[in-house]
Amino acid sequence: MANVLAMIMAGGRGERLHPLTQHRAKPAVPFGGAYRIIDFTLSNCINSKIRKIVVLTQYKSHSLERHLNLGWNFLNPELGEFIMTLPPQQRVDEHWYQGTADAIYQNLYTVEKEDPEYLLVLSGDHIYKMDYSKMLAYHRRKKADATVGAIEVSREEASSFGIVEVDADYTITGFQEKPKRPKTIPGKDGLSFASMGIYIFNTKTITKYLKEDAAKKTSHDFGKDIIPSMHNRCKVVAYNFQDENKKKAKYWRDVGTIDSYWEANMDLASVDPLFNLYDSNWPLRTYQGQFPPAKFVFAQEFKGGRMGVSLDSIVSGGAIISGGRVQNSVLSQNVRVNSYSDVRDSIIMENVDIGRHCRIKRAIIDKDVTVPEGSTIGYYLEDDMRRFTVSPGGIVVVAKGQVIE
Repeated sequence: MANVLAMIMAGGRGERLHPLTQHRAKPAVPFGGAYRIIDFTLSNCINSKIRKIVVLTQYKSHSLERHLNLGWNFLNPELGEFIMTLPPQQRVDEHWYQGTADAIYQNLYTVEKEDPEYLLVLSGDHIYKMDYSKMLAYHRRKKADATVGAIEVSREEASSFGIVEVDADYTITGFQEKPKRPKTIPGKDGLSFASMGIYIFNTKTITKYLKEDAAKKTSHDFGKDIIPSMHNRCKVVAYNFQDENKKKAKYWRDVGTIDSYWEANMDLASVDPLFNLYDSNWPLRTYQGQFPPAKFVFAQEFKGGRMGVSLDSIVSGGAIISGGRVQNSVLSQNVRVNSYSDVRDSIIMENVDIGRHCRIKRAIIDKDVTVPEGSTIGYYLEDDMRRFTVSPGGIVVVAKGQVIE
């Protein structure tokens, strides 16, 4: 994989995840207690033996860049390995990135300097496990100019995605954007191919098309402009996603809304989660601070119910459950749940201190929040709407650093 350069789109605003994206880009949003969303794409790269990685940043990138500097600085530049961030350079004009294709176009100088044979374009805000080397082998075997990663979805789901039309040989013949009547995969009635936003290009070919697109008034997007422009003029094929998660159903999630983000985290705490964090054959790397082990204290249960306990939950290092109860929840590092408090079906992020006698349900509490003694969150949504953000599904979100009266 030494002749592959990976470029990861990581500048997304993630507006539907607000207020979690109020102070950070979507790929930097914490996930699963110990991780950031971008860690899954980066881990895929490392597990696929890709060692040349460029992360294209833009929107509120400080948190993301700090995370990459702390947790992803282990590659050796002297061996031609690197993970580097690139904000908009304004080399070609004075605009910020105008679209996914424009983000690559504005950094063609870096691509040409590295001179890779293949360019792998990825999104930094999806949760999945994938061996990109298998996709590259398929690309070579097909003698393709471009290969689009695609996942099988039911016709009922297809109306939510960009659908790739293919022939029996998986050569792309057309596209449908969120169609009401999606085209199905030949030989697989009832299934359609949804684009995953994963692309492999022959570098010389894609350079030509990026320059061509830059001269036009388009949305400068790979899915909407570049791939449709290519498929009638060169060989563009679809690659059926092979999931390294090794579960019955393929797992690929865009946790782009508060409700989908909460649901994906809650699944991690279940007995048999759809997404396996514990597979030693596919390690997931991240940055974790030097926190002590999680601690649970006050085992003696007496009148009043004081007992430090966590059930069906993920609890990260440095957390202390001090006489409180946590159930079906995900706790990040350095969280404290004090006596007589009850936390259920919630995501509690780093440095949150929950005072005594609190009741919290179906909530997401972002970093650096102190929850005052006796607080109730998630039980009375009308009251919560006056203080916090409440999702369409009834998830209460307390913003990072918010002062709770």
